[in-house]
Amino acid sequence: MNQPITQWNEKPYHSFDYMLKERFGEKVYKVTLNGGMSCPNRDGKIGHRGCIFCSAGGSGDFAADSRLTITEQIDSQIAILSAKRPIHKYIAYFQAYTNTYAPVDYLRKIFTEAISHPGIVALSIGTRPDCISEEIVGLLSELNQIKPVWIELGLQTIHEKTAAYIRRGYPLSRFAIAVEQLKSHHIEVIVHTILGLPGESTEDILDTIHYLNQMQIDGIKLQLLHVLRDTDLADDYEKGCFRTYERDEYIQLVIQCLEHLDPDIVIHRVTGDGPKNLLIAPLWASRKREVLNLLHHTMKEQQSFQGKLFRR
Repeated sequence: MNQPITQWNEKPYHSFDYMLKERFGEKVYKVTLNGGMSCPNRDGKIGHRGCIFCSAGGSGDFAADSRLTITEQIDSQIAILSAKRPIHKYIAYFQAYTNTYAPVDYLRKIFTEAISHPGIVALSIGTRPDCISEEIVGLLSELNQIKPVWIELGLQTIHEKTAAYIRRGYPLSRFAIAVEQLKSHHIEVIVHTILGLPGESTEDILDTIHYLNQMQIDGIKLQLLHVLRDTDLADDYEKGCFRTYERDEYIQLVIQCLEHLDPDIVIHRVTGDGPKNLLIAPLWASRKREVLNLLHHTMKEQQSFQGKLFRR
């Protein structure tokens, strides 16, 4: 039996879990897929070394094996997840590299295969704003008539100086164009931001939050900066060019971000754990559940935030 909606949100903000239960009537899990694509920041179109923080897996270190078909990737992950708990609904999440960086005919094939799977209730696609075109948006709009389609855009920061340092490879104006294209076709937009990028102050981070409040986005991922092995960011970290947040610092920063965000924006993530075999710093981030529990406990203690972060 479905629980009353008022009982679903145990977090003091508009959580992703709450949104899923409200929309689909029960808990929904992601299956992470690999469409076998590359990235213009790796194949030479923009650059060869990728973003400074990105691992060799292209942010898809937890994604399925690209040698399998999309259906095989979905079925294999459903088998693992459903063996642990009763699950009936899943999100097909194309995570690795840039998932609109391919001919439209190929995208139509793999996205249609995913969205047609009976266990899939929504399609989520991670990509770059400079890999969104009108032709691609047209395809996404078609798919959005079948099941919900969400596009996850890697923005990270609004500040051009930081964007140049991390080798993002596109200006903020391109992000704004992509959001306008997607929203004009009623496609939900989720934005990735990174908290703790070298050289950015709390004020700089909140500037990014304030900008996104004006962009009519649907969701946000607040990602703690991870230093991963074999990245150029790791080289700068080892040289002492910057430091990462301590746990309590980060928790207070997340609370500030949540306080300043429009409460209707769905919070898809407030941290991240990173692949343990690659994580150099901060090591406390590997204890994700502990971090989340402390965040929620701290927020509930700070009564001034209650009722401001989420409109029930």
